Amino acid sequence: MIKKTITVLSLSIFSLTLSAQQKENTYTGPKINTSEMDQKVNALLDKMTIEEKIGQLNLLTPGGGVATGAVVSDNVQQKIKDGKVGGLFGVSGPEKIRIAQEYAVNDTRLGIPLLIGSDVIHGYKTTFPIPLASASSWDMELLKKTAQVAAKEATADGINWNFSPMVDISRDPRWGRVAEGAGEDAYLGSQIARAMVEGYQGNDLTLTNTMLATVKHFALYGAPEAGRDYNTVDMSRVKMFNQYLPPYKAAVDAGVASVMSSFNDVDGVPATGNKWLLTDLLRKRWGFKGFVVSDYTSVNEMIAHGMGDLQDVSALALKAGLDMDMVGEGFVSTLKKSLEEGKVTEEEITTAARRILEAKYKLGLFEDPYKYLDKKRVKKDILTKEHRALARKAAARSFVLLKKDQNVLPIDKKAKIALIGPLGNNQSNMPGTWAPTGDFKNAIPVLEGLKNVAPKASITYAKGANITNDEQMAKNVNVFGPKVEISKESPEELLEQALKVAKDADVIVAAVGEASEMSGEASSKTDLLIPESQKKLIRELAKTGKRMVLVLMSGRPLNISEEAQLPIDILQVWHSGVEAGNAIGDVIFGDYNPSGKLTASWPRNVGQVPVYYSMKTTGRPGTKEGFEKFKSKYLDVDNSPLFPFGYGLSYTEFEYGDTTLSSKEMNMDGSITVSTTIKNTGDYDGEEVVQLYIHDKVRSITPPQKQLIGFQKINLKKGESTTVEFKITAEDLKFYNSSLEFVAEPGEFEVGIAPSSDFKFSNSFTLN
Repeated sequence: MIKKTITVLSLSIFSLTLSAQQKENTYTGPKINTSEMDQKVNALLDKMTIEEKIGQLNLLTPGGGVATGAVVSDNVQQKIKDGKVGGLFGVSGPEKIRIAQEYAVNDTRLGIPLLIGSDVIHGYKTTFPIPLASASSWDMELLKKTAQVAAKEATADGINWNFSPMVDISRDPRWGRVAEGAGEDAYLGSQIARAMVEGYQGNDLTLTNTMLATVKHFALYGAPEAGRDYNTVDMSRVKMFNQYLPPYKAAVDAGVASVMSSFNDVDGVPATGNKWLLTDLLRKRWGFKGFVVSDYTSVNEMIAHGMGDLQDVSALALKAGLDMDMVGEGFVSTLKKSLEEGKVTEEEITTAARRILEAKYKLGLFEDPYKYLDKKRVKKDILTKEHRALARKAAARSFVLLKKDQNVLPIDKKAKIALIGPLGNNQSNMPGTWAPTGDFKNAIPVLEGLKNVAPKASITYAKGANITNDEQMAKNVNVFGPKVEISKESPEELLEQALKVAKDADVIVAAVGEASEMSGEASSKTDLLIPESQKKLIRELAKTGKRMVLVLMSGRPLNISEEAQLPIDILQVWHSGVEAGNAIGDVIFGDYNPSGKLTASWPRNVGQVPVYYSMKTTGRPGTKEGFEKFKSKYLDVDNSPLFPFGYGLSYTEFEYGDTTLSSKEMNMDGSITVSTTIKNTGDYDGEEVVQLYIHDKVRSITPPQKQLIGFQKINLKKGESTTVEFKITAEDLKFYNSSLEFVAEPGEFEVGIAPSSDFKFSNSFTLN
C-alpha cells in the first residue's frame, strides 16, 4: 500500500469577504500605472464636450452578428462618426472591427477607440462545457485554463471585453440561467469567480491575449420569484451578504474590470438604478474601481418596473453609479437634457466617462487601437488542436456519475452497443446554451465520439424518440435555430426501431435529456422531468433487461426520481461543448474515471424547490426518516434531495477515515488542523473531491445546517491511501451578523471531512 500526505494551505488565504468596517479593496488583478493613466484620461476629459462624454457611455450592437437580445441598434456607423458610441458588441472578426475602429479613430474629433465586447460565456469557438458543468469539476486550475483559452481565441477575433463570468448563486432549477452559473454555494462560487477573472484578465491587460472581464449579474439575479427569468427578487440583507454576494465580491477582489447590473430589483429598486447596490456597496464598501455596464436595455426596462419615463430612469441609473448603457440609448438621448434641467450633474457624467476611458487605457487602446486586429491570429489561435484537447479534458472532468447499481460502466471497447436516443447523434445540442460565438457544426456528437474512442466496438444507432413531441415546446425552444426536430416517423415507429436495435446488443447507451435551449436565458420551466417522449423510451428499454446506462444531458438539475429507481446506471454529462462526444467516449469506455461532483442539489420533485444543502434548521426539525406530525416535513416526500450538493460517484471506491483535529480548542488568533485518511479501495485509479464542512452550533443569527469552507481534488491509485489536511483559522468561521459586521463568534463548531454534503458530523472544536 502506498501512502502520501496532501496538505491544503490555510483556508484563510482564500477568504473572500471583508469586515464591514474595512473600506479598502483587496485587489489582486493586473497592475496599472495609475499616475500615467490619470494624466492621459484627465487631458482627454479636459478636451471633451459634454456630448462627447455622454457618447462614451453608449454601448451598441450593429446587428448581423451574434444574437444576444431582442433589440438591434440602428445607424451605428453614423453614430460612431458623431462621437456617440463608446463601445460595440455582437460583432467579431478583425476586418469588421477594424472598419468600426477606424470610424472612431479617424472620423471623430478626438479619435477615441471603441471597446469591443462579447458574451464569451463558456469558450469562444472552442466551446467548453456549460458553466454549471465546468463547476462540477471542482478544478480551479482547469477552469482558469479554459478562461485563458477563451480570452486567447476571442482576442484573436478582435474582441477585448468579455461579458463573463456569471456568478449568480441559484437554488432554483426552474430558472433557466442556472446553467450559466456555478450552482448553489457561495464559497465554491467565489473560488470559481476568482479563477475565471484571473483566466480572462491575466496579470497584464495590455497583452493581446487577455481581455476585460465582467462579473454579472449584479446582484441577486439567481433568486427570482417562481424561478421565472427577469422576475423580482426579495431577500434580507443578512441573506444577501452571507449567501448571495460573496462571489461578486470575490471577482471584485480579483480585480475584475467591469460589473454588469442585473434585471431584477433589490429592496424594491431595479439594480440598474440602485444607488445602494452600485455605489454604497460596490464602490464605497468594496472599493471597486472599474466601470458598471447595464444589461441589455435594462435602463429602459426600468420604465416597465414603474420608475418613470426614459429620461427619469436614465438619470436614476447615472446617479446610482451606472457608467454605460447597453443598447437602450437612454443616456445618449436624455442626459444632456437632464443636465440642463438639473436632474444630473456634469461631474456625474464626467465620472462615468472617466471610468470608460480608464478601461480603454488599461487595454492599451490609446497606444494602438488596432492591437487586437491581427488577421494571422484567427487561423493560428482559434479552435486549435491544443484547445480542443483542453475542451475534451474539461468535459470529461465535468461528468457526474449519479448511479452505478448495475456497474455497467465502464463498457468494454469491443462490446456490441445499441446507442439509442434523440441526443445520440446530434450536433446542434452539444455546445449547450449561451454559446453564441461557437458553431455547433464543429461539435463531436456522441455516436462519432464512441466510434473514435472504441473503433473495435460494434455500435448501432436508433433515435428512439423525439426530444419532445410537444410542437409548441419545440417552437419555443427553436427561437435561434433547430434544437428540437420532430421526426416524420410516428413515436411508435421510432420506439420500434430502438427496440429492434437494442435486441442484438450487449449493452444499451441511452443518450437522453434536455435540448440545449431548454435551459438558459428566458428558458425557465415549471417541469423538471425528462420529456415524456423520452421517459417512455427509457421505460421500454429498461424492460428489455439489457445492461443499460443513461447518458443524461441537461443544463439544470432534473427530477429523475423515476429513472433512479430503474436497474440502470446514470451518467450526467450536461451539455459539454465542442468535444462532447469524444469526452463521453473517454468516460464510457474507462479511459477516464469520472470525478465530477454536483454543485447544485437535485430535487425529488419540483415541489421541493428550493432545496439546498445549507438550509437552516427550523424550530421543529425532523429527527428521523419518514413523516412526522408537527415537524417541518412534507406529507408526500422526504425533505432530502434526490442527489445532494457535492455528490458524485466513481468507478472505484473511496473509504474515508474519521475526521481528526489537532486540538479541540482554538483562539481567535490561532489555528487548528483538520485531517482524515482516504483510501482507494476499488479496482480503478481515480480522483476524489474531498470536502470540508462546518456547523456553527450557537451564534447570534441562525446558522446553516452545514457550510462548505474548503475542498481539495486528489488523485489516488487503486490501493493507495492519503492523509488530507485542512488548516482552519477564525477567518474561515466568520459570517455577517444582523448588523452586517463580518465576525467570528466564540463557541462550538462541528466539523467534518466528507465526499458530499450528505453526512453526519462526528467531531467538534471550540473557538475561544
